[in-house]
Amino acid sequence: MIDFLNDISNCLSVLQDGGIILYPTDTIWGIGCDATNETAVAKIFVLKKRAEEKSMIVLMEDEKDIIQYIAQPDLSVIDYLHTVTKPTTVIYEGATGLAKNVLNGDGSVAIRITHDPFCKHLIKKFKKPIVSTSANVSGYSPPATFSFITDEIKNGIDYIVQHRQDDFVIAAPSAIIKWNKNGTMTIIRK
Repeated sequence: MIDFLNDISNCLSVLQDGGIILYPTDTIWGIGCDATNETAVAKIFVLKKRAEEKSMIVLMEDEKDIIQYIAQPDLSVIDYLHTVTKPTTVIYEGATGLAKNVLNGDGSVAIRITHDPFCKHLIKKFKKPIVSTSANVSGYSPPATFSFITDEIKNGIDYIVQHRQDDFVIAAPSAIIKWNKNGTMTIIRK
């Protein structure tokens, strides 16, 4: 049995030092860092060979965290999220307090409230949101399990979580919606 708490401790050290981690989420394996640290976020763009104008998803532990990082959020989105079964990322307007390089050019941000016990525990202990972007070089398919993650990605990571490396259930990325100012939504990815 892999020590979940040891992974949390190691992740916290890396995140606090501005490093990047490879970790399991409620969807696919992700590359993560402190979502408030521009230098750490920049490391992920370099590792993924990703264009900087592409934003990244931010994971939060609880719905109440949205209030801290979104100016004037429409809280009816929370009611909607309680009706979906698939992990769903929401694009919100008016991001605040996050690294500029995790935001879209229009100041919006993609946030997912995680339901994964490991991620919830990590974010709660870290006391800040973390980046979650697929563990692949930009332009290649996201890895469905840990075994599909390339050495190129693994070698660029400061800490690789041991928890769930032996989980071979095929995972898929989250659904993505944009929550509009008028309370309606636009589906970006089902």
